[in-house]
Amino acid sequence: MSGSRITALGHYQPARVLTNEDLASMVDTSDAWITSRVGIRTRHIAGSDEPVDELAAHAAAKALAAAGRTPDQIDLVLVATSTAIDRSPNMAARVAARLGMPGPAVMDVNVVCAGFTHALATADHAVRAGGAHRVLVVGADKMSDVTDWTDRTTCVLVGDGAGAAVVEAAAPGTESGIGPVLWGSVPEMGNAVRIEGTPPRFAQEGQSVYRWATTRLPAFARRACEKAGLTPADLAAVVLHQANLRIVEPLARRIGAVNAVVARDVVDSGNTSAASIPLAFSKLVEQGAVSAGDPVLLFGFGGNLSYAGQVVRCP
Repeated sequence: MSGSRITALGHYQPARVLTNEDLASMVDTSDAWITSRVGIRTRHIAGSDEPVDELAAHAAAKALAAAGRTPDQIDLVLVATSTAIDRSPNMAARVAARLGMPGPAVMDVNVVCAGFTHALATADHAVRAGGAHRVLVVGADKMSDVTDWTDRTTCVLVGDGAGAAVVEAAAPGTESGIGPVLWGSVPEMGNAVRIEGTPPRFAQEGQSVYRWATTRLPAFARRACEKAGLTPADLAAVVLHQANLRIVEPLARRIGAVNAVVARDVVDSGNTSAASIPLAFSKLVEQGAVSAGDPVLLFGFGGNLSYAGQVVRCP
């Protein structure tokens, strides 16, 4: 049984940028109102001709290039998304087709905002069990497709994008680069974050999610560090689901990651659901904010109400 590691990351966002001022011309809101409540200033919005699998494929291609791998070297594709319009082919199959992969196993993971960390754990487990050697893990969501743009409580939050990671078996005798996952759910709060109806629409009970995240999640995050044999003070970075700056910043403090860089991509990208963690992590690596081998806590939470987190080593 071999451990696994992330060997490369990649991310992609659509070209169109929607500012708070733009939103103020669409609904009754303002830049001051949005920044004071959620900390978001801009978000990227995909066009009608940019489906989820296209966003995912762009991020995946960048991750593969960074890893020095070709599409035919991937034997499992996992795409975390909750905004796929069609039921079949799934997003993983469509990404594989776009990249010209000859025959990988393909699965979608729908755990909404915690999707990427669930998919990353699944990739790690597949490698450890010998079911895969190289895995492409993508978080991609087109939240603009499921948003009511007349509802100022939700439309100010969302953005579109994708982030990807290449996961490979660790060399024999070397330390695993993906720590044990800490995951679970709160079934009685499953309706706190929803994408449902016809057409599907995003809705949430914001105050309930805020209270739960800021009071319960710090202990979960510390347990994820313990499972990796570390303390929060050992962390070089913390990448939480980018839901709201008022959630991200207090959470990072309460975890006790006093020496860590805290990802704040929500300011520029909004809430991109399953894309938010790999998108923010990839940007930290690209900017040189973290170095190869640094321990980084990834922690997703949100829809279902589900959560999952693990400590990984920076590629």
